[in-house]
Amino acid sequence: MSKTGSWIAAGIAASALILGGCSTRGDLSANVHPDKVVYHVNDSSHAIATMRNVGNHLEVNPQANIVVVTHALGVDFLMEGAKDKNGNPYNPLVENLAERGVTFDVCEITLKNRSLDRKSFIPEAKFVPSGVAEIAKLQARGGFAYLKP
Repeated sequence: MSKTGSWIAAGIAASALILGGCSTRGDLSANVHPDKVVYHVNDSSHAIATMRNVGNHLEVNPQANIVVVTHALGVDFLMEGAKDKNGNPYNPLVENLAERGVTFDVCEITLKNRSLDRKSFIPEAKFVPSGVAEIAKLQARGGFAYLKP
């Protein structure tokens, strides 16, 4: 076999091993255990990306236990009438994810510091004493993985 033929044969063999390894994983949703994940949002400009990530997460693992914890400027997308930079309301996305079991937590310290009222928030918003303390609690005592899109 020529030198070029040897390289081609090696490439084919390597490809077969790689593809074979991929095929053994199969369907990513097979034998899935419920993940426990906290998504951290402290700036509402990241809300769309966060909700897209959460939706993708649920596509692969519909049983995932997901909590989105917001504080500082991250609470804004959960306020009544809030819209993204293109004028699209956030509420339908939040409602859809809440129907799929996602919880949306709002930091009460942020409300106090920004003089915001609970009544200004959509019904899907739940309130926790401190956003960062809630994240720490979920990680340390709840075994939640931490993600910040």
